[in-house]
Amino acid sequence: MQVKVLLFGQLREVVGVSEEEVDLSEGACVADLFDHYQQRFPRMKEFCPSIAMAVNQEYVESSVLLRVGDEVALLPPVSGGANESPVEWVMLTHEPINTAELAEKVIAPKDGAVVTFDGIVRNHTGGRQTLYIDYEAYQPMALAKMREIAAAMREEFSVDGIVLVHRLGRVEIGETSVFIAVSSPHRAPAFVACRNAIDTLKQSAPIWKKEYFADGEGWAEGELPGPAMESKPAKEEA
Repeated sequence: MQVKVLLFGQLREVVGVSEEEVDLSEGACVADLFDHYQQRFPRMKEFCPSIAMAVNQEYVESSVLLRVGDEVALLPPVSGGANESPVEWVMLTHEPINTAELAEKVIAPKDGAVVTFDGIVRNHTGGRQTLYIDYEAYQPMALAKMREIAAAMREEFSVDGIVLVHRLGRVEIGETSVFIAVSSPHRAPAFVACRNAIDTLKQSAPIWKKEYFADGEGWAEGELPGPAMESKPAKEEA
């Protein structure tokens, strides 16, 4: 089967093209595609720990199966992947979040602390048994707000690496719905920045959750992220 591959930054320079068609065997996954590139370009191995993968413009894990005609993007970190530059991962994904792998991405030799927040779907809300949660987002705006949060964290708290990831779609009990990791030379800025990030995310990002209970379903109430719509005053009859 044939898939379209997009390459950016340093990965584009290694391969020599920004996009190409690649033939893979039926049943191949994203990891198989990356292995294809490692065999062709041995230098690709050095980028393996710091590459994100997107299929049809959605971030995915390496185990996701590919289909004919898929568009696969191999993405270096926003910072460009250089060890001296702070890592920054901001993403929305329909795939399970690998928290251990993401936490490792923010660690640099100069860092003395990594603080994480792992928001997990629990099995109850307000005394009702929760079966699972479904997340929905206005994705372009949600990503923009998440990037604003990351920029504010770096400016206000002088932290180093930042990971800010939120799940979309159906999330099961015990799975991570939102994950934040912050690294810093000292622990205090990392703690404050992480707490501030999750609080701000909950208040400002256009992401909603619908809870499915054993006895029904309903949208979770939250804060209005912007100014409320004002109703026009009724016109007086002449």
